This record gives sequence, structure tokens and C-alpha cells, in this order.
Amino acid sequence: MVVYLIIDSGAAQVAHAMLVIGWGLIPITLFHLIPFTLSALSWRELLPAASRPHTVTVIWIQWIRESINSLLPVASVGGDVASMRLAHLRGVPGAQAASSVIVDTTVGLVTQVIFVLSGVALLLMRSTDRNSLLVAGTVLLAMGVLFVAITAFVFLQHRGLFAGSAKFARRLTPGKWLSTLAASASMIDDSVVATYRNRSVMLRASLLRLVGWAAGAGEVWLVMQSLGQPIGVVDAYILESLGSGVRAATFMVPGALGTLEASYVLFGAMFGLPADTALAISLSKRVRELALGVPGLLLWQYIEGRYRLRLGEPNGRGSRHTDVDNCSQPAER
Repeated sequence: MVVYLIIDSGAAQVAHAMLVIGWGLIPITLFHLIPFTLSALSWRELLPAASRPHTVTVIWIQWIRESINSLLPVASVGGDVASMRLAHLRGVPGAQAASSVIVDTTVGLVTQVIFVLSGVALLLMRSTDRNSLLVAGTVLLAMGVLFVAITAFVFLQHRGLFAGSAKFARRLTPGKWLSTLAASASMIDDSVVATYRNRSVMLRASLLRLVGWAAGAGEVWLVMQSLGQPIGVVDAYILESLGSGVRAATFMVPGALGTLEASYVLFGAMFGLPADTALAISLSKRVRELALGVPGLLLWQYIEGRYRLRLGEPNGRGSRHTDVDNCSQPAER
């Protein structure tokens, strides 16, 4: 689909737009570190204070998490599982590591819906023509469905979702290891509920994540500046929020490949942007994902490789902390 859009929009024009951006891709890529860091700090708020890793540690774990979810066909779940494991290796109890990621995912989705809705509101304030109303209605419908799904997910979390799932699995396949799994799942449920009840923590995490979503508009603004077709901050905010909505609605598509490009062509047309320019916005994001994601995947493999090697060393040198000692600071107590 991406190839079709590039050809349909004029491959030469798209290539020219990317060449015009040129070295501008460096500051565009570096700018992403702002919303990325805010996202990492949001997750850190949800980790238990007694075993909360150092900020640097949380940032590189979040880097790996985002790299896996962006580049691998894991339906935005594989990175979450990897981050649970890496947090546990850094001293966070397993149940609390898992619950922090689960709640962080929920916080991310709720704040993303708020971000998208704010973009729709700004779009309707900007224009109420037929195309704007059609886009706004479609996005609102998608966000409504997503919000219902989030509400159901949170409700189930408060009703012992993971313990119930483990017990159901134990009935289907009896086994001692499943009994252990059920006990661990119950601890995760308790930790999830305890986190939700900590209102100050939830508020800080939500505000950090919401600011992070909004900061992402700066990336679109920088791309347009590099293309020599500057747009206002509000227009950049609207484009980023609508694109974010498409990404949320198509989370099962690896990296929203194709759907994100098509959405930018559609949304860009409302702002008078040529198709090749709109595609350049999306492709610049793909370049950024590769520039940050590939090193993140290599770091993940390096850490896992060192951990597995040290597990085989004598005298207990394969403790859970040794695999990342060279990558971060010790946990804050």
C-alpha cells in the first residue's frame, strides 16, 4: 500500500520532498526524544517507589519497548512484554513490573483518546466543510469504539482479569505450573488495582503522557519547516492528533504500515497539502522509527545475550542485574 501511494502521488515528487528535507531529518529525529522521554517518565511514575529504577534505566527500557513495537510484527504487545522482563531484571518485583506496564498501556490509550478528541475539536473550530465533518465523524466513531474497549479493559482489570484467565487455563490444562501462574496472576491483579487507587501517581503519569502526545506535533511542524511549506502550530497539532488516532485504531497492523501514509494524504488535503508533501510527513516518521528503532533492537539483543551468557557462568555471577550493569545506573531506593 505504501508503494502504491508513493507511485500514485508521484514517486519523483515524493523523492524530491524527502531530498528537500535532507539533513533536516536529524533534528526531526532528535526532537522525538522529547515526547519519548515524557512517555518514559510517565511509566516510571507507575513503578513502585521502593524498587523504582533510575531514570536512565527506564529511558533505555522504554527505548527498547518502542523499538520492538514500531519495527516488529507484534501488534504493539511484544515491546510491553520485553519491558516487563527488563524492569524485573533491574530489581522490580515481577507482579509490579507487569502491572506497571499494563496500567501504563491503559494510561497511554486514555490520554491518546483525549489528544485525538482535542485535535478533532480544533479541526471543527477551523472548518466545518463537508470533508472536515466527514473526517471528524469517522474519527469520533473510531475513538468511541476504542473508548468502549478501554472501559471494558479497565473494568475487567478491577475484576481479576489475569487471575481469572489463569484459572480458566488451569481448568483446560491442569498442571502444577498453571497453579503457580494463577498465584502470580492474582498478585498482578492486586498490584494493578493498587496503582489505579493511587490518584496522585495516576494524575502525574497521565499529565506527562498527555504532554508527550501534544509535543509530538512539533515533529510535524519541523517537517513542514524543512519542506519550505510552514504551517501553524495548531494545524500541526491537528495533523498529529488525527494521525495518532489512525495509529491507535489500526494497532493490529504492524507499525500502521500503509494506513498511516493514507491518512496523512487524506488529512493533508484538508490543509491544502499536495499528496507528495503529506507522504513526506509520514515517511519522515518512518525514517525516524528506523533511525531510533534499529539501535534499540540491537541494544535489546545485546542485553539479552549478555544475560544468557552470564547465566551459564559459575559462582552465581548470572544475577538478574549483571546483564545491564554497563547500560544504566543502579535502582533508586
